[in-house]
Amino acid sequence: MTTASSTQASDGHPKVFALVGNPNCGKSTVFNALTGLRQKVSNYPGVTVERKEGVAIGQHGEAIRLIDLPGAYSLNPQSPDEEILRDVLLGRREDTPRPDAVICVIDATNVERHFYLATQVLELGLPTILVLNMTDLAEANQIRIDPEQLAERLNVPVIPMRAHQRKGLPELRIAMSRHDLPPSRHQVPLPEEIHSLLEKTSSSDQSQVRHAALYVPGETRHLLDQNQEWEDRLIASRYASIRELCEGSVQQENPERHTRTDRLDSVFLHPIWGVTILIAVLASLLTLIFYGAELPMQGIDWAFSALGDAAKTHLPPGDLTDLIADGIIPGVGGVVIFLPQILILFFFICLMEDTGYLPRVAFLLDRFMSRVGLHGRSFIPLLSSFACAVPAIMSTRTIENPKDRLVTILVAPFASCSARLPVYMLMIATLIPNEQAAPYAKALLLLAMYLLGILGILGFAWLFNKILKRSFSAPGLMELPTYKAPSFRSIFVQMWERSRLFLRRAGTVILGISILLWAANTYPKSEGADTATQSENSFAGRLGHAIEPVIAPLGFDWKIGVGIIGAFAAREVFVSAMSISFNVDESDDESATMNQLRDQLHASTRANGQPLFTPLTCVSIMVFYVFALQCASTVAVVRRETNTWRWPAFQFAYMTLTAYLAALIVYQGGHWLGFS
Repeated sequence: MTTASSTQASDGHPKVFALVGNPNCGKSTVFNALTGLRQKVSNYPGVTVERKEGVAIGQHGEAIRLIDLPGAYSLNPQSPDEEILRDVLLGRREDTPRPDAVICVIDATNVERHFYLATQVLELGLPTILVLNMTDLAEANQIRIDPEQLAERLNVPVIPMRAHQRKGLPELRIAMSRHDLPPSRHQVPLPEEIHSLLEKTSSSDQSQVRHAALYVPGETRHLLDQNQEWEDRLIASRYASIRELCEGSVQQENPERHTRTDRLDSVFLHPIWGVTILIAVLASLLTLIFYGAELPMQGIDWAFSALGDAAKTHLPPGDLTDLIADGIIPGVGGVVIFLPQILILFFFICLMEDTGYLPRVAFLLDRFMSRVGLHGRSFIPLLSSFACAVPAIMSTRTIENPKDRLVTILVAPFASCSARLPVYMLMIATLIPNEQAAPYAKALLLLAMYLLGILGILGFAWLFNKILKRSFSAPGLMELPTYKAPSFRSIFVQMWERSRLFLRRAGTVILGISILLWAANTYPKSEGADTATQSENSFAGRLGHAIEPVIAPLGFDWKIGVGIIGAFAAREVFVSAMSISFNVDESDDESATMNQLRDQLHASTRANGQPLFTPLTCVSIMVFYVFALQCASTVAVVRRETNTWRWPAFQFAYMTLTAYLAALIVYQGGHWLGFS
């Protein structure tokens, strides 16, 4: 056991504190209040569990290393989060040092339930500080807590706190800087047979070590798992000890009264009003992602276009200038342009999570989502995917169960995002010219594409739920925390961290892919050739010719193949690729360019003189784009979120195969039925 006797560990490095607590106890708010922007986020090796670490400043200005461990209910793991928590506290992970001390955050409105984890942590023998967070809500609910009496009984500092108001932080910093921070003497009395079992299996006389054996996979844990009666008796013994501990220290006046949370839940969880409010909230979220981000995204797009033009104007002609102006600058712009949507989405999600409303959203939607094997928390990422899959996939971190999270990530790109819209509109305009348009025909065809994507989400979610195995059993109950005022400081810290993480991790992959695609469309150069000829002779054009026999059954030719390859950087690039392949000069009037391109596509023919863009070809292209993962940014962010290339590779393969088969059925089936 490591015990720090100063503000530095025995090896001279800063003291390491672990921050632990139940989900929804305000632990992240405490972490953000202590560290500010001095934090970094990554994943634990081999898993998708988030690892957060920061630097807190002690009473005397000394640096203290703070590790924010995943929220958990127990040291007996039922999820990867709880397994990592246990292993870090026991010093069983090579990638994370065993902490010198622990800060255990407890929701003051629910002390007895949160003490289940706290008492387990205390039994490990590490110096511990208990933080009673949200004491203002406890007072509002007429809960009276005596922190001095709890501190005396447990022999550890107990600090009342209102983290969202930063009240109690100075006292916590003082406690963290103490030289003599003690381990707790508290232990839960064990049933006799379990005590005897621990005596036999533990080689040490230290009682804390014997208690810790309860949480370590091995003979003791195995025997307890095999004997449910022993497990039940151990749980009952712990809760009895907690009730005795809280007697006289934690009191609630008039426990039968309806709290503010009860009154709000009567509205927000109402089968009619609750759903109505939820629809309004989700509509506001989607509207802001679609339209609220439009102006800043246009500004970013204009700024990078102007920067590219300036590079061409002021740099000497040559390959390096072309790389900078047409490869690097658009690649960076293709990363930064997602920031407005990411910021809006995470502001909403953090706000709903901080206030306690997000678990209510999951609760309201869980029954419907569970029919296809998804969790209620999957709904917001899936809904957000209709704007952009990149921030939506990042937002799946709110889904606690790893299987539910993975399934959501795998199916989210089926939602028809805003980048698909230019492709749909071009094909619909080519398929149904304005002078031939029946009332609502274009709108109905566009709606059909969106519904097809929704069917893909539901169908594959059901399939993956049947195929993928759960490594841990999911809890049968859903926790609904108390409502509380949001900490906007904490929200903005999380928004900053998510944005920085996206730019650093996913952005590097997107930039690299953008440069490779630029090179494929630029080389080898054909001197004196027009843009259409250059496109045909480039590596991308040659690849388009090479894959033409494969895509011909879908109604595609090599030019469409070039568009599909180029659109991997971003789906909307398909329109620009078509403009180049069909020699349409882009102008400042976007509408005029689209009309000219539409006319060119409508007039284009195959080598045998037959029309190329027939109704079946147009529908086949749209169906292909509904199901295909034509987005480097999505691939990059899936790699980031799953911590491996295996899942993005699988996702790209199965979605491309699905897109190919669906387009094949549309084109060949249409011909078989007599359509053209």
